[in-house]
Amino acid sequence: MSVQITAIDGLVLVEMKEAKDERGVVREFYRESSWREAGLPSLGPWLQINLTETTQGAVRGLHGESMHKLIAIAAGRAFGAYVDARPASPSFGQVVTVELTPGQQVLVPDGVCNGFQSVSDGSTQYLYCFDHEWLPGMAGAAVNPLDPALAIPWPLPIDPADRSSISEKDLNLSPFR
Repeated sequence: MSVQITAIDGLVLVEMKEAKDERGVVREFYRESSWREAGLPSLGPWLQINLTETTQGAVRGLHGESMHKLIAIAAGRAFGAYVDARPASPSFGQVVTVELTPGQQVLVPDGVCNGFQSVSDGSTQYLYCFDHEWLPGMAGAAVNPLDPALAIPWPLPIDPADRSSISEKDLNLSPFR
């Protein structure tokens, strides 16, 4: 396991420990002792785990609910985008983008907006683990992923009129302020 600190306070990129053989790959998604040894926070117990399957070019997010998220790509590839929406954070307003493939994780702290675009032929499976259950209207921030002020360089074109490209809900989110 290796850890890379980003420009957003608390947003950490993790390369999973893995074992390969003739049958394929086993990746260690989460081991409490390894995380603690790396100086990362304890994340368990997980209270909700979601797996999305998203078609090529579609965008999900930017959502920054009041919970920690550990995300990973189960299959395919994605372009991840993260925005620090915590007003008291030293990295408030900072945007970080990263290419995501299986074997990589991102620890997204409470209040940092998380979004991604599937860039795989076919679809991408994106795994989310939450330390709180998601509830409609829960505290946190959400930002329009197409806000020009954020200047997120989405790798594939996004048609705002195409609901298979972006949801009405995400398209109608407020711009970042």
